[in-house]
Amino acid sequence: MPTLQGRVAVVTGSGSGIGQAIAERLAKEGANCVVDYRDHIDQAQATADKITAAGGKAILVRADVSVLSDCTNLVEQAWQQLGSCDILVNNAGIEKGADFWDVTEADYDAVLNVNLKGAFFLTQAFVRKLRDAKKPGRVINISSVHEDMVFPHFSTYCASKGAMRMLMRDLAVELGPLGITVNNIAPGAVNTPINTSLLANKPKLEALLANIPLGRLANPEEIAGLAAFLASDDAAYVTGSTYVIDGGLMRNYHEQ
Repeated sequence: MPTLQGRVAVVTGSGSGIGQAIAERLAKEGANCVVDYRDHIDQAQATADKITAAGGKAILVRADVSVLSDCTNLVEQAWQQLGSCDILVNNAGIEKGADFWDVTEADYDAVLNVNLKGAFFLTQAFVRKLRDAKKPGRVINISSVHEDMVFPHFSTYCASKGAMRMLMRDLAVELGPLGITVNNIAPGAVNTPINTSLLANKPKLEALLANIPLGRLANPEEIAGLAAFLASDDAAYVTGSTYVIDGGLMRNYHEQ
């Protein structure tokens, strides 16, 4: 029997990459899913088709997670159209590279608003509904190895992910009495659209692979498997933890 039968998940940024893989995997485990997208409805529809093929229900909701009203609506639509919202996967994220002295206020705001502010206030909307309904729930943040590991020239990204680590730890304590668990997944290098330029740069890619003991990038489906575990009853006693999934990168990383 599917492990998530009858549960409802919101997966942000689920039009492609890790988010799409997680939504599809949760559907295979029995969950119905809210597919969040900001700009590319065609990608979101492709995810919805995968969810349907896996046996789940899917609804599409346009939401910019950096806008509070969109966060509230995303959770509201889950309850109105699918009857509940048990699992929240904060996956939406962006990065902008620049030397620290060249970072603009606009780029800082863009990264922090999506990666941190969005996760913060979407989780708040999710928790408020669960608290009122007296239901337990699961929050799964897709963080990064860079919540702990340096990433020169990506200071805004590191700041957002480091903050996500402490937010997770704090909320695990604060929300535990409500039966809501909070955990982070910290991927290393993953074969997704955010890494398109890396994959096209052979010298840079080879230098990275030399730092990864397993010698390859992760597939999105491998991240999705861990998310499915954290959403399941097998992880009922797991909270306040970061799960690193990086092929050993953090233990072997050094700047060239």
